[in-house]
Amino acid sequence: MATDQNLMLYAKLAGFRLVVLANRFGCDCGFSLELHNRLIEGLDAAIARIQVIMALERRVLTEEDEFAEYQLQGENEIFGRLTINLLDDLEIDVGTHEYRINGGSWINALTADDGGVEVRFPTLVGLTDEEFGSLASIIKDITLETGIPVHAVRAI
Repeated sequence: MATDQNLMLYAKLAGFRLVVLANRFGCDCGFSLELHNRLIEGLDAAIARIQVIMALERRVLTEEDEFAEYQLQGENEIFGRLTINLLDDLEIDVGTHEYRINGGSWINALTADDGGVEVRFPTLVGLTDEEFGSLASIIKDITLETGIPVHAVRAI
């Protein structure tokens, strides 16, 4: 991305962060407050990444660091894969038949009974717009305006 595009993205992310902060005052339950807080954390992480990218761009332009171009390329690749997760994150290791939720301990997915051995991994179920409440439209706008996907799924 060009420097001016990163500056525009920074401004959009900062603006969305303010919108979410303002919207958080209307939270009427703990679940909604937690969604707002996690979205703010995700936006903060994206803003920090953009700040690092812009600093590296300055170092590349001034040629003060010979490795800055390689670092910039890596940071751009990392930012391209950035996703904001509001609820559960599920990792599955098919080779060992294990899974973990939100970076916790690995859990074996094998179950055995008289019928044989079965592998049961949890599934991810997305939240409805009603569960999102007032965040539903904000999340859609964030994804449309910035290209950063926001996921809110529950592991079942």
